[in-house]
Parts: sequence; structure tokens; C-alpha cells
Amino acid sequence: MIPIIQLALAEDIGTGDVTTTSCVAPDRRATGTFLAREPLTLAGTTVLSEIYEARGGVDALELHHADGENLAANTPIATVRGLARTLLECERTVLNFLQRLSGVATMARQYAAEVEGTNCRVLDTRKTTPGLRQLEKAATAAGGVVNHRMGLYDAILIKNNHIAAAGGVRQAISNARAASSFAIEIEVRTLAELDEALAWNADHLLLDNLTPAQARDWIARIAGRAKVELSGGITLDTVRLYAETGTDFVSVGAITHSAPAVDISFRLELT
Repeated sequence: MIPIIQLALAEDIGTGDVTTTSCVAPDRRATGTFLAREPLTLAGTTVLSEIYEARGGVDALELHHADGENLAANTPIATVRGLARTLLECERTVLNFLQRLSGVATMARQYAAEVEGTNCRVLDTRKTTPGLRQLEKAATAAGGVVNHRMGLYDAILIKNNHIAAAGGVRQAISNARAASSFAIEIEVRTLAELDEALAWNADHLLLDNLTPAQARDWIARIAGRAKVELSGGITLDTVRLYAETGTDFVSVGAITHSAPAVDISFRLELT
């Protein structure tokens, strides 16, 4: 089980759902339906079975749609049947995951749609909710965005503070190449840093906080000698402009740190 699921159940149910146990008979059975209340891109359905299993299981769980599907308002997402107490005590935890992760997937789909027809791909970032990175990155992928590194352990990305700590662009690249077989991505903030990074054969350049016009000029200077990623304040209104500069990637932290939860409801009926 993903640890965050157990933590989420523990923080909500604690020593027991006093409302449900006070007013619902222990043998009462019910059927519940999760319903999209607005258009959305679905994500997070994989947590449903784990949540219910952690609370003793249910009689049946039927997923009507898969992660990554675009759903219209009032579309049933899943149906669950079992003890009414189990369905009620898990309701908010399931909804929290579905609403949050589908919100991420929905925003990811919007960004991916904006760059269609270009050679640019949208990347997510490590700007995720603590403990939810695995699920949030699965949600961005469901929405059509490419996962960047999962953490500090699976890719090298030399940023400005690394450059300062290493003693410069050349030293940072040289040290990283000697210590690892990973491709070298490095953030450059000036044309001098860009030229130095290229001279030391950086594989991937991160250009931060440029205007689209500046980005186009820098990419022309790079001339295909390294992959290019643009970042820094790129929004749905501007992502197409950046995608058309010739960049290989744009990275957008807002997809995970600022995606609003979508509206999903749970309707319960006695069986």
C-alpha cells in the first residue's frame, strides 16, 4: 500500500467514525456511486481498491472509466457495494484523492492540448504535495504531460545553487560527469553560462524566466547542440508561445502545485 493512503485514513477515521457507528446498523449494506460533477480528466482510480481493502474490503468495486479519460459532467466514475459503514467511513478519503488527482490530470491535459502540433513536450516538476508525488506524477501522465525526474535520485539537474556550491559551470559539469553516468542537465542564466555549458558538452539546458523572444534567440544560439527546456512562470495563456520557440520542453510547476480540485460527489443508496 502507498504509505500516504494509510496516513490519510488514519488522520480522518482515527479511533473510529463516531457518526456512522452511532446511527448506522453494522450489518446494513449499501451501494455508492462516484460522479463527476464537472468536465474533467480522470486520475486516481487506483487508490479506491487500496482504501477499501485497508478497511476490511467491499463486496464489489466497479470502475466505469480509466485514468486519462475525459469525462463530461454527471458521468459515473465508479460504483462500490458493501457494508454501509465501510462506504461512509471511506467516503471523504476516496473523494480527497479523486478530486485532487483528477484536478492535476485536468490541468495537465489543458497544458498538453495547448502545445499540440509543435515539437515541444510539457514536463512536470518536483513541486508536488509532500507524500503525494508518486500519485500526482501518475496524474500528470494521465493528463498527457511527461514526467520529469521523480526525485533527486534518478536524474542530474544542476541548478544555480549547485553551480555556486561547485565553483562554476565548468566545475559543476566536470564533477558531475566524473561521478555519474546520468545525462547532464544544467540551468544557465546568462549567455556566458550558456556558452560555457555548451563548451563542456552539457546534454540538456534549462533556461529560466526568459520571454518567448529571448528564448527564441537563445535557442538559435544553441543550434541543436543540446536539448532545451524552458521554465519560469509559463501559464496556459503563454505556453503555446514558448512551445513555438523551438524548445524541446517546457516545465510547469503549476500543474502539481496549483491545480484546483475538481468536483466529484458520492451518492449512497441502501441495497
